Amino acid sequence: MLELDSVCRSYSGRQVLHDVSFSARRGRLTGFVGGNGAGKTTTMRITLGVLDADSGTVRLDGTPVSPASRVRFGYMPEERGLYPKMRVAEQLSYLARLHGFDRHEARRRAEALLARLDLSERGDDPLESLSLGNQQRVQIAAALIHDPDVLILDEPFSGLDPMAVEVVLSVLTEQAEAGAVVLFSSHQLDVVERLCDDLVIIGAGRILAEGGREELRERHGTRRYELVTEDDAGWVRDVPDVEIDESAAGRVLFRAGAETAQQVLQRAAQQGPVLRFTPLLPSLSEIFKDVAAQVDATQVDATEPRTEQSTHHLEKEVAR
Repeated sequence: MLELDSVCRSYSGRQVLHDVSFSARRGRLTGFVGGNGAGKTTTMRITLGVLDADSGTVRLDGTPVSPASRVRFGYMPEERGLYPKMRVAEQLSYLARLHGFDRHEARRRAEALLARLDLSERGDDPLESLSLGNQQRVQIAAALIHDPDVLILDEPFSGLDPMAVEVVLSVLTEQAEAGAVVLFSSHQLDVVERLCDDLVIIGAGRILAEGGREELRERHGTRRYELVTEDDAGWVRDVPDVEIDESAAGRVLFRAGAETAQQVLQRAAQQGPVLRFTPLLPSLSEIFKDVAAQVDATQVDATEPRTEQSTHHLEKEVAR
């Protein structure tokens, strides 16, 4: 398990990470989400040892991470860092040899990864000749070439079409099932919600929520229900302590306490057949808006030393 414990970091006297603590477990896909400037990249760079924390600890399986243990880390940065004019397979083989593999094993690993990522036919092509989505897949292959114990990816699904997302997901799932820690950041909340086992939400350099996907949905539930009947259900509007979100013929979305919701169900059953009655759990985008609202607007600003936007950027991505 990868653990961050009370990690803090400042730039030029401005604190950008505030006691960041969370864990990413082996065998599970952990999504790390937040708006631009929330602190995701700074946190990842500290985990990788690229930056030093002002305070706090990063541990792997209970032991503080050291330069020796980071050899077993794989990292894919958001900015592409490979050689554009170098042939794809040759480049992956070169990176494998830097990790200590001989020429034959390096080539075998490169070919195997290209096959897993549906890029076998592009192995002899220069990287710059590939589409941006295929370049992204090569970048992921570069992070995987030494079969890391910990895999950290910054926006791995950016620029990928739906089919490519499924291919990459399959590879990451295989890595997790083999026992690796897989942590990736993304602003694509719909993708994260569908793919992740666990979620960590960060805003203004603070961890706002952490836990299993379904656990978070349960925790941030708002007592929202859907009732579908064969007859008109407009009468639900007149039930005390019920707040209507949507109403059309026999379908009603409403908010109420658990006891009131049961009273609605009992009355509906007395009036005719109930086709569906179910509690509705919030989506990740709704959870994000909920926890982001806890952050003072003056703090949701640039927390990292680069051009930033507010957390509204993340909400706009969901709305597209």
